[in-house]
Amino acid sequence: MISGFDYGTSNCAIGVMNTASSNAQLLPLEGDNAFLPSSLYALGRELICESVAKGVECSQVQEEYKLSRALNLNMATRFRAQESIASAEQTLFYGREAFSQYFSLPGEGYFVKSVKSFLGTSGLRPAFIDFFEDIVTAMMMEIKQRAERQCNALLTHTVIGKPVNFQGSDADQSNGQALAILETSAKRAGFKSVEFLYEPIAAGIDFEKSLNQNKRVLVVDIGGGTTDCAMVCMGPGHINKTDRRADFLAHVGERIGGNDFDIQLAANTLLPLFGMKSVLKNGLPMPTQAYWDCVSTNDVGAQQSFNKLETSLTLERLLLETTEPDLLTRFIKMRTNHQNQQLVRCAEQAKIALSEQACTQVALDFVENSLSCSVQLEQMQHAVRRPLKGMIRLMNEAILQASVSPDLIYITGGSAKSPVIRQAIEKSIGNVPVIDGDHFGSVANGLTVWADKIFR
Repeated sequence: MISGFDYGTSNCAIGVMNTASSNAQLLPLEGDNAFLPSSLYALGRELICESVAKGVECSQVQEEYKLSRALNLNMATRFRAQESIASAEQTLFYGREAFSQYFSLPGEGYFVKSVKSFLGTSGLRPAFIDFFEDIVTAMMMEIKQRAERQCNALLTHTVIGKPVNFQGSDADQSNGQALAILETSAKRAGFKSVEFLYEPIAAGIDFEKSLNQNKRVLVVDIGGGTTDCAMVCMGPGHINKTDRRADFLAHVGERIGGNDFDIQLAANTLLPLFGMKSVLKNGLPMPTQAYWDCVSTNDVGAQQSFNKLETSLTLERLLLETTEPDLLTRFIKMRTNHQNQQLVRCAEQAKIALSEQACTQVALDFVENSLSCSVQLEQMQHAVRRPLKGMIRLMNEAILQASVSPDLIYITGGSAKSPVIRQAIEKSIGNVPVIDGDHFGSVANGLTVWADKIFR
């Protein structure tokens, strides 16, 4: 059976064509919800590899995989014995259940979210690439199996969405590395045929069926990890084509997305409660590197630095030098308890709330009883100026590359719900209608439609 797979930075979705309506249909992955948060929690990181080895269906692929991961599988066996984990015990959790497990015991197990943000990181050692392959494969296996239970059929062919660029630097190598990880993972998960399509183009395909006139549309897809823009000719005169290359006038993208909003919001509104803006006894401001590393949960290097012994020693020294030791002590406690992912998650929830209201209260009682913070929409507008400027720059680059102005702008992606983004677009681009799309489902729907065209 044919499917479209949106393996997103923030959420995953998978769709099939509804034969009765000839429309894409997203399959429930978590209860009635078609969107599964891109998060995984394992009782031990060694058990991720073990889960993949058990789940590979093709015997030849399974044997090859086991040989390539022999050391990791031996470590998983030892870990099970040491921790007395029974063979039938659930060891991996996904989506909201992964968050729940992490929040209940943040210092135990292994938690990762938005792994797609890491796939294009330059300079990754082979062991890291293998590990990311295992995480992505485990998630794809789980999502595929859940979807197959819903549609009562095997999913064998899929189109997976890809951003224009996974990383900003050395884009060709970065994109090649990320796509290789995704393709390898998808095939280990059981897909026999895998193709890729740019995510903004997929979003445009979903929107196109609503047009009754031909238009030049600037599609702006603001996801969790990237912002992608494509100028596309679409409408009744284009929709039935199987070769759309001439219709795609421009496409640009960078690693700027909703995660950057979360990081900036956390740093500017939540971390002051942990001493980020405090002053040292010599009158100098508190060094902020450890604070930025704390919230940069989409950066492998930052997370490694945050958890280093050197950071512990630096914080201990600063504890003697700060004028507000209580705040830094709170930060050290949060770091010791591995709660930085939870802190950024709180900023993400605040961002979502501020898409519909002018003020929200953020509870931080997981760090300290009764600790909370009020966050205003104006604070968010100030905090996200830098990533927002980058998003507007990408839109202007797409228009310049296409050498034509758009007839309308179609914005999609979970982060595009924020009124801050819409206001910035309207102010910057000028007198062009801005249309909101299905912020979460447009890419998955478009991927499904395209998969049906090329595989049927």
